Amino acid sequence: MLDYGTLREIWWLLLGVLLIGFAVTDGYDLGLGAIYRFITRDDTERRMALEAIEPHWEGHQVWFILGGGAVFAAWPALYAASFSGFYFAMLLVLLALILRPVGFNFRNKVENPAWRNAWDWALTVAGAVPALVFGVAFGNLFLGVPFHFTDNLLPVYDGGFLDLFHPFALLAGVVSLTMLGMHGAAFGAMKIEGAVGDRARAVARVAALLALAAFVAAGAGLSVLPGHAVVGTLATDGPSNPLGKQVVVEAGAWLANQRAHPALWLVPAVAALALAVVALVRNRVAGFVASAIAVAAIILTAGIALFPFLLPSASQPGHGLTISDASSSHRTLGIMLFATAVFLPLILAYSTWAFRIMRGRVTRAHVEEQARNGGGY
Repeated sequence: MLDYGTLREIWWLLLGVLLIGFAVTDGYDLGLGAIYRFITRDDTERRMALEAIEPHWEGHQVWFILGGGAVFAAWPALYAASFSGFYFAMLLVLLALILRPVGFNFRNKVENPAWRNAWDWALTVAGAVPALVFGVAFGNLFLGVPFHFTDNLLPVYDGGFLDLFHPFALLAGVVSLTMLGMHGAAFGAMKIEGAVGDRARAVARVAALLALAAFVAAGAGLSVLPGHAVVGTLATDGPSNPLGKQVVVEAGAWLANQRAHPALWLVPAVAALALAVVALVRNRVAGFVASAIAVAAIILTAGIALFPFLLPSASQPGHGLTISDASSSHRTLGIMLFATAVFLPLILAYSTWAFRIMRGRVTRAHVEEQARNGGGY
């Protein structure tokens, strides 16, 4: 079996893979949902946008479930501290994710314009809220979450819900919202024919430029924002105890990994380049691929900056969680790695197969025929 420290690093990478998988797949569903009310002009066009989302969104939520399960099993201290500290934010996300399938199901139940319009706006909110909240939550990681541990290692949250809305956290929320809005628009431009696809392409270009501006601003903020740094060397092969280290807070510490390893600057550079490609390229498939690369690179940039921290603490910096003191046991990580090696390729294969089977563009004629037969959205 691999040594404990290596397994912890592998599970940090796998957590990133699951997060990127969710953002790249369900991210375009959320993004298209957030903008679809603004790129459509009549009921048929709105059905076209929903028809583009319909074949994939349920399967894509597997990534979200896997991510939550991985945090629970591989990083139990992170699960306990973050889910209690971000309780209301998580509840808001879950309510939005519940509202989405309800909207898909109920929208077409009544042939009344006011009824459908209400559900259209509900679906817009259900797409925008998770995209915004995820970004605000990520921003708060760089600010430090106000929590500490008791002597019995019970996490205690010291802040309130409104404390999450720091200007930098809101900026991170803007990065996330524009990023996923761009990704959804790029998908809509590729997937939907006619005027709806053209409007989605225009939105993707604007959103890419806004995401690029917000991403650069967030990077500039990180360069002066007080960051956390571990004093000395972390013990990577010992039992998980978040109270056994010393952490200092100093300006610019969140960019220490990039300064120590200059090659890591290529990751945000790729993100910026991909965003520029989305804004400039004419080929819609290339635009969607570039959008997916931008989403992955932006998330990877944030993960590299945070490493080795998982959940920094603003109340007691020494109580912040790192990959070396927040994991499950050596044996648990090894068993889970074996299970992941079996099931993750199956999920990737299924997602690829589903995307291939459902390829092709959504046409107005197809949606109108569905409506005449009493189907669709």
